[in-house]
Amino acid sequence: MTSYDKEQQLVSKKRGKWSDPGIPHKGWGCVEIEDLGEPRQLCNMCESQNIRYVHHMEHPDYPDTLGVGCVCSGYMEGDLVAAKLRDSQMHSRAQKRKRWLSRAWKISAKGNDYIKSDGYIITVYRKKLGWGATIAQENSDFVKHSRLHYSEKNKAKLAAFDVVTKLLSG
Repeated sequence: MTSYDKEQQLVSKKRGKWSDPGIPHKGWGCVEIEDLGEPRQLCNMCESQNIRYVHHMEHPDYPDTLGVGCVCSGYMEGDLVAAKLRDSQMHSRAQKRKRWLSRAWKISAKGNDYIKSDGYIITVYRKKLGWGATIAQENSDFVKHSRLHYSEKNKAKLAAFDVVTKLLSG
């Protein structure tokens, strides 16, 4: 049984907040999706399923944002296909992140590592207190410089990957 099937059963059994008539069950919108790296958070809606990909859901008639799993998210927004697509995209990004450091990074004229990916040019360079990164969108004036200093070059590369992932999702 897949985690989708298990979560589907929990929804149909009206587990957790699904059994609370004071909480809206439809009309929610996903405002963000987050990858926790492993299933380590309990779904805030069914209150039974441990989830890795957290769909952050908001409703105009409910004061809190709920972090929920894929199936609960799909039922809350009335679009299970969209929820599964978000989940699938996050899984794909997680796989890409695993391969990120082993990709063929090039060396710029200034001696910095750089790579072109997803319509962005990511450059990692030495800073006074460690490493930093710049993300520039190809064929655009958009440029984002890291404000943080990273202790290792690979940490700066992974942080840049995470920023690109956020830019692509928003």
